[in-house]
Amino acid sequence: MNITRFAPSPTGYIHIGNVRSAIYPYLIAKQSGGKFILRIEDTDRSRYVPGATDLIVETLRWLGLNWDEGIIVGGDHGPYYQSERRDIYHAYARKLIAAGRAYPDNTPPEKINEYRKADNDKKVPYLYRNHRPEAAEKAGTSEAIPWEEGTPLRFKSEPKSYKWHDEVMGDLSTGPEVCDDIILIKADGLPTYNFAHIVDDYEMQVTHIVRGVEYLSSMPNYLNIYEALGIKHPKFVSLPHVLATTGNKKLSKRDGAKSAVDYRNEGVLPEAMLNYLACLGWNDGTEKEIYSMEELLKAFSVDRIQSSGARFDEVKLLWQNGQWIRKIFDEQGVDELYSRTEGFWPEEATNYPEEYRKKVLSIIYDRLKTLSDIKTFTDYFFKDPEIDLEMIENNKFLKKLSETEESDLLGNAIERLSAISDKDWNADNLQAALNKLLEKSGKKPAELFSLIRIALSFAPFSPALHLTAEVLGKNTTLARLNATRSAIVNDLN
Repeated sequence: MNITRFAPSPTGYIHIGNVRSAIYPYLIAKQSGGKFILRIEDTDRSRYVPGATDLIVETLRWLGLNWDEGIIVGGDHGPYYQSERRDIYHAYARKLIAAGRAYPDNTPPEKINEYRKADNDKKVPYLYRNHRPEAAEKAGTSEAIPWEEGTPLRFKSEPKSYKWHDEVMGDLSTGPEVCDDIILIKADGLPTYNFAHIVDDYEMQVTHIVRGVEYLSSMPNYLNIYEALGIKHPKFVSLPHVLATTGNKKLSKRDGAKSAVDYRNEGVLPEAMLNYLACLGWNDGTEKEIYSMEELLKAFSVDRIQSSGARFDEVKLLWQNGQWIRKIFDEQGVDELYSRTEGFWPEEATNYPEEYRKKVLSIIYDRLKTLSDIKTFTDYFFKDPEIDLEMIENNKFLKKLSETEESDLLGNAIERLSAISDKDWNADNLQAALNKLLEKSGKKPAELFSLIRIALSFAPFSPALHLTAEVLGKNTTLARLNATRSAIVNDLN
């Protein structure tokens, strides 16, 4: 049984690059019937942003990444806010002190900067262990300097070479020059990430650590601490960066990376976001692109995660979102898709019954890339469009028609459609009437149907003409055709 965790810091929203670091551990845990833990790493109080944890929770719940243990839901290994686990970290810190592997260090920052500058001037790598204070030399002896809260606690490293296996990056190794005396507990009594995550993962019985490749450079120090504590480390799954749309930089908030909540508010479905991010740097060896959560749980495997960075492509995300909109409509029906659309309709839509809005949705859904497109594609269903004769004049199919021809064609359409009774006003009868009108006019379909379509919507795009007229209804359809014809006649005069 695999146990994984997602452990974000509450420093603001989590952008979509971070979200992938929640999806993969969720899949790894759930595939084995294991546990997915949500832990909040909030020990860096200088970067804490109020409300950030709420956004994290909101994002995970929106995506359906429900955790089995952690904040809010509880569990056997709490607390799940690191800031509330101070006593646990201190207990492990004292184990290292007793073993001679940690020492108090009040060296001021100015002195540390001097050490760094001196090493840089010598053109040698800066390592704090080459400047250890007296407290380090006495660590583990009868003369050891006692550690008191308010004084930083440093790890006393034992430089050595390491070889380890990463589930994505393969077999890795480093020399002893990487190990250093890193801070374990800060002056405020709270641990650094470097120490806290090791303690927490051990206490919470985590089997797989899934995180970005940026932590690989710190692995020798982590391995050194695992050894000093005498505990076994979990499996490591290092995820390559999600790259910005252009260049080779890591996608970041600084470069304008949006949060998952932003995409939700723009009408991206959680299924699409989950699908896209899961496949960003992973594939199952097939050409398949659309995956439900159930399909991901069956297909996902760590050994198919690519070891190079994956570029974020918003165009691809929106394409997949359009596919999911159609998939939900086709497989679950208009009621399910409609339940996702609250807040995305034109303001005037509130004046119309729900059944009418569902009819509108059922004929435009296949044009949507996001739910926010609904306003653009449905505005004319809820209010009469402003007549714009230039749109007719500039239409590539209508440029050869004179205004007289346009007026006559609309007049014939009004006559033909008026003959359909209210009870027979449906898509099939409308299509038959339009076909007869086409035959009688001698015009090309693109000419006749484009003219009528524009007269009904004055929109760049609209659904099939017979479907649009059916939903608008007889009275509205005829009124708009008459209004457009009158405007053309007035322009002639």
